[in-house]
Amino acid sequence: MLTGSGTAGAYHAGVLRAFEEAGVKIDLVAGTGVGVASALVAAIDGGPRLWDRDGLWRDRRVGGFYRVRPALRAAAWGLAGAAAVAFLPFAALLLGLLVYPAGFLLGLAGSGEGSVLASAHAALMARLFDPAFLPAMLPRALVLALAVLAALLAVLMAFMLLFDRRGRRDRAPIWWRLAGAPLSAEPAVRAFTAVLWRLLGGAAGARQPGAPALSRTYAELLRENIGQPGFRELILTVHDLDMRRDFVFALVGERYRRDVFRPAERPAGGRPPGELFDLAGVARDHVIEVLDASLRLPVATEVGTLRFPAESYWCGEQHRASERPGAADRLLDELPAAGIEQVIVVSAFPEVEGPHRLHRARGDWRGRLGEYLAGAETASVRGLFGRDRGFRATFLIRPAYNPIGPLDLAGCYDERSDRYVSPGELVDRGYEDAYRQFIDPVVGAGGERLEGVAASAGRGAAES
Repeated sequence: MLTGSGTAGAYHAGVLRAFEEAGVKIDLVAGTGVGVASALVAAIDGGPRLWDRDGLWRDRRVGGFYRVRPALRAAAWGLAGAAAVAFLPFAALLLGLLVYPAGFLLGLAGSGEGSVLASAHAALMARLFDPAFLPAMLPRALVLALAVLAALLAVLMAFMLLFDRRGRRDRAPIWWRLAGAPLSAEPAVRAFTAVLWRLLGGAAGARQPGAPALSRTYAELLRENIGQPGFRELILTVHDLDMRRDFVFALVGERYRRDVFRPAERPAGGRPPGELFDLAGVARDHVIEVLDASLRLPVATEVGTLRFPAESYWCGEQHRASERPGAADRLLDELPAAGIEQVIVVSAFPEVEGPHRLHRARGDWRGRLGEYLAGAETASVRGLFGRDRGFRATFLIRPAYNPIGPLDLAGCYDERSDRYVSPGELVDRGYEDAYRQFIDPVVGAGGERLEGVAASAGRGAAES
């Protein structure tokens, strides 16, 4: 079970690499947040696309994931340009103040350039302090700045009206839609979608199909190959903001399909209807939509959309969906019905224990948001072991220390080691932790020792 946001996907890639190298047999992969993307790739034997030297998490382009939205960047550049035009006279004055000392020093050194600069400075000052200059220049500069800003806003509004297909109940005013959420998840969605397209046989230069066609291709490939080496069953979850529920999308083998998709009535204590979707059935068109929604961060990005067909329980509605930190608990509730007896939970964010563990707060808003996401993830993982779900053993793989926050996709400076750390190093950390925390003590153990290690690992996870 892969959980977390942002850079947690790099840690997942390292753990998956260690499992494949050690020959660990995985029957089912489950994911929430960026773990959905990792699970989709791992379910069709595509892990090397994540961890290889030229894999996704080794690529510098991951630093562009969750960038500030293009509309906001354009608005910021427009404001900067308008401010520069408005303050052009003052900039000229500042330039004149800098030219004079340079000319004076060159004159003392006996250089002929000093007299040239002195003459240029005298001419500039005479022009700036001409009684007829400033009263005429300032209004023109302000009018030009306002014209530039108005043109920029007009272009952005036209773009939003022509290409932003929100549809239905989105009645937000145009100025709010221009501002909206600060970050864009589109680069991350495009990157992971491209990885799936290549895994599904997309030839170099071939046109990538639309989301429904790509989703059907993925679902059919996985359904036809479940049980084959490298192919795994799949359970994913995203949060439906309209219904305020966690929706679960699953593709499992015929042996457990009836148990997973059993009818559940609310009076009997089961799940409410309409929360569980079969990716091998009518929900096969939702694979890319689930991927898209899982990469949408709460508040920080725009939400994704789940478009349900008319013959489904939701009768053709369009629901807003995103990631929900802490949704891993919802996944664990579904695993027993799929015949799962042992669970390996992979989390990229360490537990902080005891006093004297305070650290300097991040000063940037991206770091502050990342601290919240990491804290919510850590708290949810701690709560996973709060009650017995009937698993024979539950293991937890997580780093003892991880300086990279969820949104530090370009890396960050680690004060404790006095160096710069990249997401590629997080792949290696996941690889090492998988060996140290699971493969060597559990897979390498045999017979009676294996049962003891599994029991102690379950108790240790519950205590943590």
